[in-house]
Amino acid sequence: MNMNKKMLFFALFALMLLLAACGGSGGNETGSTPADEETSDSGADGGEATGDAEGDDSEAAAEGSTLQAIKDRGKLVAGVKFDTRLFGLKNPQSGDVEGYDVDIMKLLAQHIFETDSADDVLELVQVNSKTRFELVDNGEIDLGAATATINAEREEIVDFTNVYFIAGQSLLVPEDSSITGIEDLTADTTVIAVKGSTSEKNIKEKAPDAKVDLYDDYAAAFTALRAGKGDTLTTDNAILLGMRETDPSFKLVGGLFTEEPYGIFLKDGDDEFREYVNEFLNGLKESGELDELYQKWFGEPAPENILYENEFLK
Repeated sequence: MNMNKKMLFFALFALMLLLAACGGSGGNETGSTPADEETSDSGADGGEATGDAEGDDSEAAAEGSTLQAIKDRGKLVAGVKFDTRLFGLKNPQSGDVEGYDVDIMKLLAQHIFETDSADDVLELVQVNSKTRFELVDNGEIDLGAATATINAEREEIVDFTNVYFIAGQSLLVPEDSSITGIEDLTADTTVIAVKGSTSEKNIKEKAPDAKVDLYDDYAAAFTALRAGKGDTLTTDNAILLGMRETDPSFKLVGGLFTEEPYGIFLKDGDDEFREYVNEFLNGLKESGELDELYQKWFGEPAPENILYENEFLK
């Protein structure tokens, strides 16, 4: 009996040891540490996965961005005017397009491709007031600098950068004209303007009785004025100054009756590229290059507020 009791005791003792061992192992499985480690690893993996995913998304966005498309193409395609002295005018002798807007596009192309010359990295496409927004909307140009006034209506069609030039609408008349200001525009007056420009809309509001004849571009409009087909031509003063420089027998009258802030226009909703161009413009201002361009083309110091935020941005 004693032997049986001893055997039973050792059997029970062995069973207790076995249960204790099993209980300890089960605690570790359900304890927080492994779970935390698993969660942590998962989190780390997840974090890395998220980071990779974010990286992939970011990379994908970069790959699909306008800026990346420009780099892949090897050149910036920019819309400028070819008929607007001081901003974008094709030199009949050299064939080059020259002006304030053109120089800004050259510097932007150099900035994008980190090169000292825009010769091989910039393609200029002729636009006019009627076609410029359509060309950027359908992707034929990456952006445009073409004496485009920023307003709320146009912000519904394209995006604009910050303001890089401030103009105002005025009147150009022959030296011997009796017109001295907008108050002289009556039903007997013919005003020449360009189709699709804000000048067309403004003059119809400011001088509702005057007859307004519209032309496709500024070259045709100025030719019409010189041919006596109208009494005055109206558009932004900066453009009119260029015309007067061409033919000093004309003069500006009436001062400025509007404020026209110019912006570079891009495809609607392309926030990433707009911010890139805004940062580029800020850099031009900080380096003094924007002021130098203004002085070069308009013969006077740039206004202090030449570069300011686009208040119409959606």
